[in-house]
Amino acid sequence: MEFLPTKSILQKVSYGEEWFGIDYNMNLYKGCSHQCIYCDSRSNCYQIEDFDRVRGKEKEIEILHQELKSKRKKGVIGIGAMSDTYNPLEKQYEITRKALKLIADYHFGVSIETKSNLIVRDIDLFQKINMTSDVILKLTITTADDVLCKKIEPCVCVSSERWKAMKELSNAGLLVGTLLTPILPFLTDSEENIKNVIRLSAENGAKFVFSMGGVTLRENQRDYFFQKLEQLFPNLKEKYIRTFGNQYFCYSQNQNLRKVFEDECKKYGLLYKMKDIIQAYRKKEEGEQLSFL
Repeated sequence: MEFLPTKSILQKVSYGEEWFGIDYNMNLYKGCSHQCIYCDSRSNCYQIEDFDRVRGKEKEIEILHQELKSKRKKGVIGIGAMSDTYNPLEKQYEITRKALKLIADYHFGVSIETKSNLIVRDIDLFQKINMTSDVILKLTITTADDVLCKKIEPCVCVSSERWKAMKELSNAGLLVGTLLTPILPFLTDSEENIKNVIRLSAENGAKFVFSMGGVTLRENQRDYFFQKLEQLFPNLKEKYIRTFGNQYFCYSQNQNLRKVFEDECKKYGLLYKMKDIIQAYRKKEEGEQLSFL
């Protein structure tokens, strides 16, 4: 794996209340090998060349150590926003695991989003972090159909394997839930799919399901998405163009879908509003000792 020069690992963020209450953002890898057909991180604005190739960052654990040591304010570190931190190379290099050890030592919290079941490897560290700080774990699941999942997210474990990982995390006393995002119009926005994702999340220990009701398309991300639609779903590209043109956010055309989503979450007692999810896990004051369930 190639390692790129870097000066910093942690970035203070101002959008925390809009995205799971995080205080810092951290991407330990650059690029992602999952090849999800809709990935927003392909957009030109992020300036990630050769996005499908995963690269590390030079001396990143040493840099993270110094940054955590120097921070006067503790907080929750978001991991996995730009590239999945549990890519296949993580098995060999264990960069994420080393970072989690430091996060635990310095009593920071963690908010992770991933599509990989490799996350269960680090249950012991999540439990350690959870004793003094806040932990929220999110598994992105867009479809309950493994066959469709393999088409739109070809190089990562299928949805059923993610639900198995969710159950294992939940059984370990960790707060875990589903990111039902994106929702792809004409592909994953059926009421049946939404109901199945929510039901299976509840059955496997989820405490929340969060969704934004559509998919973002911009710049070369749109080009890549349309190219894959042509290969996998003939005539669907033209339907997107007729329906959305060059819109940035493409919502499902099912006007009843949000109500179905909320009703199903209520049915299973799952949180679905961002402020409620944040309140559910951001419960520890700095320095307070709490043990996981």
